[in-house]
Formats: sequence, C-alpha cells, structure tokens
Amino acid sequence: MPSHAAMRADALADWRRQGTFFLWRSRRIFVASAGAGSTMLLIHGYPTASYDWHRLWRPLASRFRVLAPDLLGLGFSDKPSGHAYRIADHADMIEDLLSHTGLRQVHVVAHDLGVSVAQELLARQLEGQTEYQIRSLVLLNGGLCPEAYHPRPIQRLLASPLGPWLGPRMPRRAVERAIRSLFAPGRPPSAELLDHFWQLITHNEGLQVAHAAGRFWVDRLEHRDRLVEPLLSRAVPCRLINGSVDPNSGDHMARRYRALVPQADIVSLPDVGHWPQIEAPELVIESLLEFVGRHEQGAHQGAPRVPRPQCA
Repeated sequence: MPSHAAMRADALADWRRQGTFFLWRSRRIFVASAGAGSTMLLIHGYPTASYDWHRLWRPLASRFRVLAPDLLGLGFSDKPSGHAYRIADHADMIEDLLSHTGLRQVHVVAHDLGVSVAQELLARQLEGQTEYQIRSLVLLNGGLCPEAYHPRPIQRLLASPLGPWLGPRMPRRAVERAIRSLFAPGRPPSAELLDHFWQLITHNEGLQVAHAAGRFWVDRLEHRDRLVEPLLSRAVPCRLINGSVDPNSGDHMARRYRALVPQADIVSLPDVGHWPQIEAPELVIESLLEFVGRHEQGAHQGAPRVPRPQCA
C-alpha cells in the first residue's frame, strides 16, 4: 500500500502529467490544457501555480477549451535567477503563448497576480497592440485597485532589501502560516493542499527567486493608472468574484472598485477568503458560467465608453 505522503503527491503529479511545456525566450513554461470549444485562459497568482484551478478544471473543461500556464518563476515553469519578473513580462509570455497556439479570442479568468497580468493584457488590447481579443474577464481576489491592496508582512519583507537573503531561507512553517492567514476561518487549507503548495513553491529552487517573483505588488503600484484604466472604461464585460474575508484583497477591495466604477459587476462571497476557486469552487463555477455564458455568442458590443471617473 502506498504511503500517505505518496498518496498526497499523486494529485499534483497527475496535474503535471496532463500539461506540456512551451518554450519562451529559452525558458520552459508549463501549460495545462483540456477540453474543446471556446477558449478560457486561466491566469493564477503568487506564490503558487496553475494547480490553483484544479477544483474548477473538470466543469470548465466540459464546456470550454481551458488553458492554464504556470507563470515564469512559479510552479513547474523555469525560475531563472536575475530575472525582474515584471507584470509586463508575464503579459509578454501570455501573448506569445496565445500566438503560438493560434488563439484570437479568449475568455480570461484571473486571480491575485494574474489579475494584474490580465489588466495589462487588456490595456494592450485597448491600445490596439494585440492580435487577440478578450471577450470577457472574470477577476477573483487580487489587487485590481492597487492602492487598496494589503500585502502580508512576509510580502513586505520579501520586497525589502532583506528579500534576497530571506527568500531562500524561508522556513516551511512561515510560508504555511502566511497561507493559512489568507483562508477564511471556517475554510482552512487541508494538509494535502499545503503540501502541494510547498512542492510548487520549492520546485526548481523556487525559494531562490521568491523575493523577485513576489515584487509584483510593488510593480503594479508603479503602473497603477495603466492597470486600472481598462476597468474604468468598461472595455469588455468584467465580473469580480470576491472572497470577502481575504485580508489582502477582500471586501475592502470590492468597495474600492465600486467607488471607482459604480455599476461594477461584483459577486461577493461571504465567509470566503483569498482563494475562492479552492474554498468555494461550486459558487465560483456557478457565477463564472452564468457570466461567461451571456457573452459566448460573440465579442462584447456593450455600453459605450464612459468618461473616466476620478482616480484618487
């Protein structure tokens, strides 16, 4: 009989076996894919990987062609030292992946760091720089309004001058404590999930670049107006599905978004934390499919562009 540890590893090993690697600028990018039909691109957050989507995978793959890369520096993708890991770089990779696969229209679902990457992709679409079209956008908890984001103490330390020293020395218990703090009190992560997260974080010497990959929240503060503008313009249909008790980007983020976009489409999930797709997958699937289904028949023709609200 296999050991309990071996059994815990199987789900993550199965996830890796279903993916392939895409070569981008001489670096290997892991990409999970499944299903057929209209394409749904899933962009994960920090510090984990595309595996964050595993509880949504089967219901989505039964309706769409789903594509979920591991961003450079995270998960099973390469983790080069000395790389800046800018949001714009992650967006470059996504664009090249879409070009490589011949995709021209996608629905995008994004979480955490992935929210900022999706906002950058949308900014490029508005500028007419892209060959693809984002047909709809679903954002889960993330810093869509960077000024309202509350980074955890460990994130601040990693972004400080101590980061290059601290990152490679982070003990597992400190990482797990930070992850637990982001889950709702009534929905704690399982020991299996924490084990999978740790494997993903440490894969390919991941702790060596944790400080660099984790500076994205500083990067998005510097590019705040560029990232927020596409949401203000209502350029494509957008829904925020927000775990309300997330200390990073919970109810306070939803309130800020609604202050900037009074007619914003927001689905608040009470008693859900930072990872709604893991903590409450049934609720996320229901809301996501209802929203995307309304925009499946073609590109959004929606409301005309509105004057940009003041961004204090």
